[in-house]
Amino acid sequence: MSNRSKLFSFSLLFTLTIASGLLAKDNRPNILFIFSDDHAYQAISAYGSQVNKTPNLDRIANEGMRFDRCFVTNSICGPSRAVVLTGKYSHLSGFVRNGNTFNGNQQTVSKLLQAAGYQTAVIGKWHLRSTPIGFDYYHVLQGQGPYYNPAMKTPAGVVNHIGYTTDIITDETLKWLKEERDSEKPFFLMYQHKAPHRNWQPGPKHLNKYDDVTISEPATLFDDYKGRTSAARNQEMTVKEHLTEYDLKIAPPRGLTEEQTKVWNEAYAKKNEEFKNLNLEGDDLIRWKYQRYVKDYIRCIDSVDENVGRVLDYLEESGLDENTIVIYTSDQGWYLGDHGWYDKRWMYEESFRTPLMVKWPGVVKPGSVSMDMSMNLDFAETFLDIAGADIPDDMQGLSLVDVLQGKRPSNWRKSVYYHYYEFPGAHSVAKHYGVRTDRYKLIHFYENEEWELFDLQKDPNELNSVYDDPAYQEIKKDMEAELSKLQEQYGDDGTVINFDLMRTKKVKTQLVQQFDFGKGDYNGTILDDEGKAVELDGSQPAFSAPSSEQNDPSYKPMLVGGWIKPTTKRGVIIAQGGVSQGYALLLANGQLLYVVRQEGQIKQLRGPQIPIDKWTHVAVRVDAEGNGELLVNGEATDAPKKVQFVGARPADGLSVGADSGSFVGNYQNPNFFKGRLRDVRIYWGKVGADVIADWTK
Repeated sequence: MSNRSKLFSFSLLFTLTIASGLLAKDNRPNILFIFSDDHAYQAISAYGSQVNKTPNLDRIANEGMRFDRCFVTNSICGPSRAVVLTGKYSHLSGFVRNGNTFNGNQQTVSKLLQAAGYQTAVIGKWHLRSTPIGFDYYHVLQGQGPYYNPAMKTPAGVVNHIGYTTDIITDETLKWLKEERDSEKPFFLMYQHKAPHRNWQPGPKHLNKYDDVTISEPATLFDDYKGRTSAARNQEMTVKEHLTEYDLKIAPPRGLTEEQTKVWNEAYAKKNEEFKNLNLEGDDLIRWKYQRYVKDYIRCIDSVDENVGRVLDYLEESGLDENTIVIYTSDQGWYLGDHGWYDKRWMYEESFRTPLMVKWPGVVKPGSVSMDMSMNLDFAETFLDIAGADIPDDMQGLSLVDVLQGKRPSNWRKSVYYHYYEFPGAHSVAKHYGVRTDRYKLIHFYENEEWELFDLQKDPNELNSVYDDPAYQEIKKDMEAELSKLQEQYGDDGTVINFDLMRTKKVKTQLVQQFDFGKGDYNGTILDDEGKAVELDGSQPAFSAPSSEQNDPSYKPMLVGGWIKPTTKRGVIIAQGGVSQGYALLLANGQLLYVVRQEGQIKQLRGPQIPIDKWTHVAVRVDAEGNGELLVNGEATDAPKKVQFVGARPADGLSVGADSGSFVGNYQNPNFFKGRLRDVRIYWGKVGADVIADWTK
């Protein structure tokens, strides 16, 4: 019997059963989808981890099936989540890179399951910018979300939590399971963790775990990239050079309570003092950074593992486990020092491949392993198949139900297709697409006009491309043909290339916004006789507005500033965004400061002291190459320095005279400006000297 026929028969039987009144309860399986962020398969003991143990996650594999060849379509957080919801590649879901906004009005698996009679809920990390649609209940992090004390969005409004985010997400999941679900309906619950995403802040219970342990190093920690194209060399994600003081916990996290700060400092003070006394350099310093980073990473996973155990225990205690399918996966893989890297993005195996374990009592053989090529593209179809619902023809994946039952279809895929778009972007990984078969992998860095071909049997670590090797020319030809076939099959004709991104060198020069304070709806005291200034008493911003597509600063050269007459030595002049993505121009102890965040990581420019009670024009200029400079009265205060662009449209809005969202800088409150402001402007693109001269008269 065909899969479609089985679906029809199941649906018909279910309908007749309900209609006849034989059952008052819908007994189709519940679906618990557990989704972590950036969880490498190398850090799960069921996959043979050399760095940690995950006994609770192993329960899912031991009682179900472990997939050893599960891949993603686009190895980055937001796009992966969009694929799971739509069953479509990024170019069709409309979400190709972080910073896009997911169109919840399109067809999604949550809506289809609702229509099929399932109760739907999502709790934890969302990271799609839009409000969840197609869910009967949601309780989700705003944007990336912090590791401690998260504010979470619900249908009733924002709820502020105190505690460790991994624990809180689980608390809310258990609360929904125990108190809020409809026991007469099957449920589809997306239980989604922030951890172990950068910058890997462990929970209080695990701050000192592994202090006396040396974690095994990956074989490719000191990769020199000589066997590949320039793309591998030109990234910005090495353990050696690109981990920050916040990643390494030399600087403490922000946003903690007083008690949390005390506990954190006690855990790291001794470690940091020991590091200072070591005077490490060269390979020894890389090894120290690797140990510091990877220990915090697996400490975060320890919290995930324990919390997943709490949920599995409740399912068993309540009897729900007998009719609940439990799925554990991640939005993509991750580099645990492999190739000398952290992060993801590449089509190289460690980030292309993601863990997938499925427990389905009575259906999946315990301890089974699948070597069939599966993808996150298949998840939506699998959920619908489990529910006995129709699978729309425009979904692009395959249901895994037959594979889970140990009945691999004869026409199962022999290759998988990948496409990564986010350049320019965080970590400077070049755009690329490619195809992988059982043995070979072909990658095209199309803007670089570079190709790589790997023989995974002979070179499993992908260290040496054989694209130009005469012995592989027939293989290359076959792989190029397979790539073209998959691009046609999935409708990826190359027309969707960061379609919503204004490239940094092509941004139209424009005045985005000007605050002259002479009219309009502003806070503070308007002083028309002083050049349309506003006077602020340090209790409120002059202006604030939510984030919008029209005012998106991501990857744009810009000029931002205005006239200030401060009465104190501190305060934000203008800020847009928050703790994940954003920028702020401010005074700190009288010094002019520009702060920019990209994926939570902070860079800043420091300028001169600004006089009190005197009108001064201040601004920051960032050029198309990401070089920034501070201007005082129209003159640069120092040579341009490399900073970074805002990496995506911020979730937090724009404010003048304060930082009204989550905080861009290292301050613990909105940092209200006190004094007078006038003619505050935001420009995109290259601004001519004549504009600056006129502005600073």
